[in-house]
Amino acid sequence: MEYIRLGKTNHLVSRVAFGAMNLDKIGDDETVATLIRNAYEAGINFFDTSRKTPASEKLLGDSLFDYRRNVFLSTSTSSKTSSDIEEDLEESLMALHTDYLDLYQLEIEKFLPVPLGADKIYQTLMKFKSQGKIKNIGIVTTNYDTAKKAAELNLYDCIQFPLNVLNYDSIKDLVPLCEKQDVGFIGMQPLCGGVVENIPLAMGFINQFENVVPLWGMKSIDELNQILYFNDHKPEVDEKFQADVENLRNFFN
Repeated sequence: MEYIRLGKTNHLVSRVAFGAMNLDKIGDDETVATLIRNAYEAGINFFDTSRKTPASEKLLGDSLFDYRRNVFLSTSTSSKTSSDIEEDLEESLMALHTDYLDLYQLEIEKFLPVPLGADKIYQTLMKFKSQGKIKNIGIVTTNYDTAKKAAELNLYDCIQFPLNVLNYDSIKDLVPLCEKQDVGFIGMQPLCGGVVENIPLAMGFINQFENVVPLWGMKSIDELNQILYFNDHKPEVDEKFQADVENLRNFFN
């Protein structure tokens, strides 16, 4: 497993990040625990979930209980007030069986909390950091302007934003901007929400960007094994690869 530095968090995280928002759809508790254990034993040390899916958040916490201190654990909140965010954080900590989070993220679109804002959200996040409940802060968004503004202001440690073979041309300046600002870039939806079925093509494309950590939404042990295989046997980015990328884009355009 390859490990890279996640921006200013200074954490070395696995190049394969485990998206755990839909664990409740995979199967029973034992199946989920086996999936998480297999991922951990394969070297994955970055697990991401969300308070929006509390059942999955708890399943992840239960499954990671024995490994918590060895992994980079993140979750997010979609709440819009400082009091609701504080409540969400306490519930997340309880569900994940931990007294701190390595990364706590705000799920936002057009509104970006900033220091001294009247909403007091950013101040609340800083309070959590001073209390040791969170180590780093980030945003999750699908809004390009919000992501770009967050990178430019450099107020957040990480940005989680869609990055895949189909959308890169429209957001290609965001990746180097985050690298310049030392903001960790977590590439969600590497398969474009299931539209792209070619895992080696998707992985080969994203792996061209050294500062990007792709977040794979694992749905089964078989999918995990495929992703691990192509991570270990990296696709060659040659003329044929580029032609396949162009053909895929042309098909969907």
